[in-house]
Amino acid sequence: MARTRRLPRDHWLRRIGELDPQGDAERINAITARHEFPWDVNQALSFALFRTFAVPSIGVLLHETGEFTHRTQKRYDDTALLLDEMGEHGLGSDRGRAALRRMNQMHAMYAISEDDLRYVLSTFVVVPARWLDQHGWRPLCEAERVATTHYYRELGHLMGLRGLPGSWEEFAASMDAYEARHFGYDARAREVADATLRLLATFPPFDRLPSRVVTRLSLALLDEPLLDALGYPRPTLPERRLASTVLRLRAAWLRRRPPRLTPVHARDLGNVRCYPDGYDVAALGTFAPTCSREHRRSRPA
Repeated sequence: MARTRRLPRDHWLRRIGELDPQGDAERINAITARHEFPWDVNQALSFALFRTFAVPSIGVLLHETGEFTHRTQKRYDDTALLLDEMGEHGLGSDRGRAALRRMNQMHAMYAISEDDLRYVLSTFVVVPARWLDQHGWRPLCEAERVATTHYYRELGHLMGLRGLPGSWEEFAASMDAYEARHFGYDARAREVADATLRLLATFPPFDRLPSRVVTRLSLALLDEPLLDALGYPRPTLPERRLASTVLRLRAAWLRRRPPRLTPVHARDLGNVRCYPDGYDVAALGTFAPTCSREHRRSRPA
């Protein structure tokens, strides 16, 4: 029997090298997120969203809606599925446009500043790249950084945002500056963060460990300004070393694995659990503002 030829580990990296980082940005992002780093990108986007809780104007609004504290799993699922729809089918596809429309409808219900929306978008550009630089089996290549920037700039334009950074480096500088100005403690935002960490402890493979251990190791992956803004104790040096070692060992194992040929989506990782029989994109998310009048979008006269 003929032996099947094993593809080289850099198969997808070579494929990316044949593509245009701007013209083929959606294709490159699909390779990065669904073939090269599906678990890592999902984790990094979760930590990106987690960072936004430390900006009180964002964290307090999320607390007042009750979505993150009382319906944490559903809020996580809806966010993951909407992002997946846009990433999997493309921003210009029917399903991508439906997901974008649903996201914009939700944002429009609340008095969210354009600065806060730009900041959230910047975390999606910057945090996954930094995560992979530190914990991935390889760092992102330049073409992947350019493609990520181009994709989220286009998403930002479709959200109606102006003044978006033009490069990955500018997104990173913008994110860091915004956090330096706006990170701060609020007990309500801390409740949102606590609820999110409790949910994280139920995701495979973390559900095999005591929730307290998962929480401590998760905090060990966070930087000190973020920990201080959310009021969490700083991890010990052994905790940081343990968390880093586990991820380094995982990266070393993945580096020796063949390239993944079947795409993996967020819904395939066992984290999305509210829709075992499928879902309607137009029905995802919330449909009426549930927070105080202060945070609701005022209706035009």
